[in-house]
Amino acid sequence: MAIRLYHCRDARSFRALWALEELGLPYELELMPFPPRARVEGYREINPLGTVPALLDDGKLMTESAAIPHFLATRHGPSELAVAPDEPDYAPYLNFLHMGEATLTFPQTIVLRYTRLEPPERRVAQAAEDYAQWFGSRLRNAEAMMGPEFACAGRFTMADISVGYAVMLAQSIGLGEQVTPGMAAYFERLTRREGFRRAKAAQGSQGLETDPLG
Repeated sequence: MAIRLYHCRDARSFRALWALEELGLPYELELMPFPPRARVEGYREINPLGTVPALLDDGKLMTESAAIPHFLATRHGPSELAVAPDEPDYAPYLNFLHMGEATLTFPQTIVLRYTRLEPPERRVAQAAEDYAQWFGSRLRNAEAMMGPEFACAGRFTMADISVGYAVMLAQSIGLGEQVTPGMAAYFERLTRREGFRRAKAAQGSQGLETDPLG
């Protein structure tokens, strides 16, 4: 099966890239300038949303960065990177898998929009500050729900890719003060994984250049 990932450096599509490297799957990487919907001719024909990620697996399109890691681990598994329905932590696994995007990444995109992406006359400092605080509160609450080393199941799973990316994004866009020492240590553990390092190497050494809204 041929896998192709359309990716912008350190955008939400990094979750998919990291998952591919953790699984050791062969794939083709299309590294694009941001925003691809405006700068890559024909991209909307591949992904009508115009966002990243766009992952094609045997011709089937996926665009949701939290769903793709689980899909890959189960489609190309079995793998210990997914938690099976008969395991005790199946519910926490799915919860953290979606929490990384819906609960933790979403408020950061509001901060980024109203501090960097909108023209100066449309930026709203109060909205950005409110959502920064909201993100910090959500992250602290998520930390209280997590296991001692990883999100759940006593091992690294695709849920850690989802949550870990949210911490990575926060550190990249100036929200590091909202990241607790415990969550900073958690993410530092994740960065020591060979899969993470290979994903970073695959996309090149340049830092965040994208709008994580995709």
